[in-house]
Amino acid sequence: MAKFAILSFLISLNILSFSSPGSAISSCNGPCKTLNDCDGQLICIGGKCNDDPDVGTHKCSGSSPSGPSPSGNCRPTGSMTCKGVTKPTYTCSPPVTSSTAAILTLNNFEEGGDGGAASECDGQFHKNSERVVALSTGWYAGGSRCGKMIRIRASNGRTVTAKVVDECDSRNGCDKEHAGQPPCDNNIVDGSSAVWRALGLNEDDGRVPVTWSMA
Repeated sequence: MAKFAILSFLISLNILSFSSPGSAISSCNGPCKTLNDCDGQLICIGGKCNDDPDVGTHKCSGSSPSGPSPSGNCRPTGSMTCKGVTKPTYTCSPPVTSSTAAILTLNNFEEGGDGGAASECDGQFHKNSERVVALSTGWYAGGSRCGKMIRIRASNGRTVTAKVVDECDSRNGCDKEHAGQPPCDNNIVDGSSAVWRALGLNEDDGRVPVTWSMA
């Protein structure tokens, strides 16, 4: 009986040793370097783990305001009218998957273009020959996707990778910073001319359904 008890104890120790993680996973406001360093549905923003706007978690804020539910039901937070058009405003976007449905729009990232101010990620303007994009506020995730590559697929089967350099602001608009443009929808990948050309799309179409994922 004593031998059986000792054997059970040793087995328990082995299970515990194998189940211990090799690296620490941070909780709310804990340090992080990548999206994988944070616990559960938290995301790495500015070097700290925080709520993920993609899924609308409120673990770190300690509150549950009206808005998106964990199921990804992203609801408008208000509205804004400019140029006679009223658009809803959002702080969230649909959940990111391995093939996230989106609308590709055309943006001029050069100085004086319809993109307005310099790109938020690096404070610079970008040539239209560069394969760069801006993501809706929720997908932009507080800048945590800045400088990262995404893969965009058009319905014609062609794909392209592009760098995230800016936010397509779903919360604000109609001002000089946004070149008088209304707020973005919450499902926008705003691409440069180079992105459109690589996908074999007609820029005159203006809005085209695509899917995207992290590259």
